[in-house]
Amino acid sequence: MDELNRIYARYAYDTTDQVPSYWQATCNATLDAPRLNTDRSVDVAIIGAGYTGLNAALRLARGFDREVAVLEAGAIGWGASGRNGGFCGYGGSKLSDAKIVKKYGPDQLEKFYDVQHAGIEAVRLHLDTEIAADKTLEGELCLAHSRLQARYLTKNATGFKAVTGLEGKLLSHDELKATGQNADHMFGGLVYPKGFGIHPLKYVIGLARLAYESGASLYAHTPAIKIERLASGTFSIRTKYATLLAKTLLIATNGYSAENLPDGMKGRYLPVVSHIMVTDPIPDAILQVQGWTSQMLAFDTRTLLHYFRLLPDKRLLFGMRGTADITPRSMRLMKSMVRRDFDQMFPCFRTIPTAYHWGGLVCLTRSLTPFIGTLAPGLHAAFGYHGNGIAMGTYAGQRAADDIAGADTVPSPPDFMRKEPGGFPIAPLRRKYLPLAYFYYGIMDRI
Repeated sequence: MDELNRIYARYAYDTTDQVPSYWQATCNATLDAPRLNTDRSVDVAIIGAGYTGLNAALRLARGFDREVAVLEAGAIGWGASGRNGGFCGYGGSKLSDAKIVKKYGPDQLEKFYDVQHAGIEAVRLHLDTEIAADKTLEGELCLAHSRLQARYLTKNATGFKAVTGLEGKLLSHDELKATGQNADHMFGGLVYPKGFGIHPLKYVIGLARLAYESGASLYAHTPAIKIERLASGTFSIRTKYATLLAKTLLIATNGYSAENLPDGMKGRYLPVVSHIMVTDPIPDAILQVQGWTSQMLAFDTRTLLHYFRLLPDKRLLFGMRGTADITPRSMRLMKSMVRRDFDQMFPCFRTIPTAYHWGGLVCLTRSLTPFIGTLAPGLHAAFGYHGNGIAMGTYAGQRAADDIAGADTVPSPPDFMRKEPGGFPIAPLRRKYLPLAYFYYGIMDRI
């Protein structure tokens, strides 16, 4: 029996249910990992075989010669790492640059950009040398959904260059049309350099293959259900089939965490539902009429943002937040809501059917910033990527490996990423905040 205390309905965590995603349908890479069927001991145990856990396992096994075992509740790539939008770029926090400077200081913002760059470059290195994951052209386009936000983009471009030394390219409404990036009701855009699109499931399976070939043990369909600390200081991780003992433990479950795995996670994270649709292939003539022909990553300035990208086979991927639960009923509701917003932004694509729709959990913290650090001696955790887990999760896994090994091979995170996340107020009810928050931010976005 599942003993995990989670805040969504059991349906959200049903690992026997295959994700009906475009990525699942187009992934020819597989890795069959066994269950953990016998008790064993290792140097490091990792719970969660996503970007964070697998990057940590790869680095610990390959670079630091540690005996590592990774436990995954479902198949490799079943969770957020295999079902996201495939955006590798800037992000990880829901705080603006100005708020980070005001709260923590300009030096901390610079360090935060250092780790964002480190994450993007780490993914790029994987794809350039060892993993085939359909990398697309570079750049991320932020679209202003109001005239006020268009003015903010000008300030953002100036601030971005001052902190990073990199040039963001501002585009007017007419320039968006000329560059094949015409979505209705947009008032300008800002192209950030460095980001790129990937096939997220191919990337996570590629990481798993590398970790396995480097000596890490991977166990799929092996949910951890209880963690205890023995008198010796060793962690005992009980699964449904056997027990794993480890000197050091890394929690890398992000939005799919549990309140009691371990108890120190209780109330410190907030999973939020994100939904994605992918259309049938769109004929070139219709793409031209709409004026959206670029494969650049794109998102808008709404708090309840939309994110979208034209895939290499001419399908359009479109994602957004919405419901406060994952149930069969909410999935049906969000399918129509996502389609409604899609049709408003791309009216020329209204006749193109939806081929795929799925949902999953992204992870927020109360501070709205990621966490990479220790919850107790020997107990490490990394979570809270706020919907930008490809680059940030990759960096977090590599940094967690450094922390465990006592090394310093990747940039150190800013101080605010080391601060143990505070609990949400009235934590057991925190998912109930979401409908009110969605209502409020929906009004503000329209204003």
